[in-house]
Amino acid sequence: QAEVAVNEFEDQGTGAGIEKWHTCFDCGQVFHGAVKLALGWAAWKTYLGRPEADGHRCLGMGILGEALRDSGRPEESLPVFKTY
Repeated sequence: QAEVAVNEFEDQGTGAGIEKWHTCFDCGQVFHGAVKLALGWAAWKTYLGRPEADGHRCLGMGILGEALRDSGRPEESLPVFKTY
C-alpha cells in the first residue's frame, strides 16, 4: 500500500519542492509511519544521481535517515546520517 502511495505521489509532480517529502499537499498532515518510511526511500532514490555536494541530495539522505530512525530502525539510520 505504501509503495502504491509513493508511485502515485511521484507521478503527480506537485512542485512543492522538498516539503513534499514531509507534508501532504492536500490536507497539510505531516507524514508518519510506513508512508514516511516509503517516502524517505523515494526521496533518497530521487536525488541519488545528483552530485554529492548537491543540497537536495543531502536533504534526501536526511529525510531517509529521519524516517528510518522514527520507524524504530536507529541502527540503519546511523550510516545514512554519517553520509548526510
